[in-house]
Amino acid sequence: MKQNMINSVGKIVLVMFGVMLLASCNSKSKSKMDKENQLINKEEKMGGNSYGNDVNFMKDYIQVIELTEDSNQSKVAVAAALQGRVMTSSANGESGRSYGWINKELFESKEVQEHIHVYGGEERFWLGPEGGQFSIFFKKGAEFTLEDWYTPKLIDLEPFDVERVTTTKAVFTKKASLKNYSGFQFDMEIQREVAILSKTEIQEALELSELPDAIKSVAYKTTNILTNIGDEAWKKQTGLLSIWMLGMYNHSPNTTIMLPYVKGDETELGAVVNDAYFGKVPSDRLVVKDNIIYFKGDGEYRSKIGLTPQRAKDIAGSYDDKNGILTIVKYNQPEGVTDYVNSMWEIQDEPYRGDVVNAYNDGAAEPGAKPLGPFYELETSSPALALEVGESGTHIQITFHIEGDEVVLNPIIQQLFGISINDIKTAFK
Repeated sequence: MKQNMINSVGKIVLVMFGVMLLASCNSKSKSKMDKENQLINKEEKMGGNSYGNDVNFMKDYIQVIELTEDSNQSKVAVAAALQGRVMTSSANGESGRSYGWINKELFESKEVQEHIHVYGGEERFWLGPEGGQFSIFFKKGAEFTLEDWYTPKLIDLEPFDVERVTTTKAVFTKKASLKNYSGFQFDMEIQREVAILSKTEIQEALELSELPDAIKSVAYKTTNILTNIGDEAWKKQTGLLSIWMLGMYNHSPNTTIMLPYVKGDETELGAVVNDAYFGKVPSDRLVVKDNIIYFKGDGEYRSKIGLTPQRAKDIAGSYDDKNGILTIVKYNQPEGVTDYVNSMWEIQDEPYRGDVVNAYNDGAAEPGAKPLGPFYELETSSPALALEVGESGTHIQITFHIEGDEVVLNPIIQQLFGISINDIKTAFK
């Protein structure tokens, strides 16, 4: 009798424990669902993906390292599996807008692509040149066509090693070899550091008198170092490499790219802008004003432009006038250096007369074709790196996203770009 009572009590306890566990699981599940629903509602209101939902999506496919700056409510998501790539960022925590373009369709498909895996991300580490006799995207003797163009696995699929991670910084390394179109082999070591900036550091980096409390902001600085670890010096005669930063951002019909340039006579400084990458850009998409170039970032027309070291300044940007998003890219441009790798898809007479700053707007390569994204890009490059054995070259880039209304953003745009928001809105009219 006593034993039966004990067994009965035990069963009751087990049942109660099971009910409590189920309730706990349901509570956690409901809590997660509530959080996701809140983020979805937020996305619908702001007309774009939330950072939290984008990061949660990517975690099903790759490991994501998150850097945070608590005083500024900002976040940066980085992927070691994709060369220490900054995938996206937020100026307002998990519920904030996701600034990086993420190719969710490709992640979900898990397909192996032939030429490039366009996973997206708002700052990826690449190497140049893309075209020419010293290209690392075309094999020796190949035609300079899309069919023969292949992104090196090093900067497409290979992971970088994680050296160290803190709440505000991540450092990655990689040893690798690449052979160029002319047959020269580069043996290299790459080090890449990604660091999120505080609000004070953002203000200092932009040299602004103030950063109003009414805005939301996020910024990160990447320090990218390339070292010659081979047995031969890297020389012009056999080809040089450059460090190349490319950022894929979410396009919109209201996004305008702004590239300030150095004014001066074309006989001394050359053409203001190179728009010959994919054919001449129509005048309703590219406008050159007295001190700045306007270029559409609407993701509706495949086109690319570039500025030479004689014309480029150390800043580029874009502005989405509907959503009040100002994106800024700053980089270290060594004074007086003019040798930059040429990425044009042809055998080149001047392989070291390339561009420093580029902007790309995605779209269909031909009528009826599917675009890569669509998205738009801001790009910067280091000089051509003629490195002795053991010598290193460094390229530093800082990316900023600032959200606010026109009243607070206009003075910032005026100070950094010398133009007003109204100038941007009327650029193509």
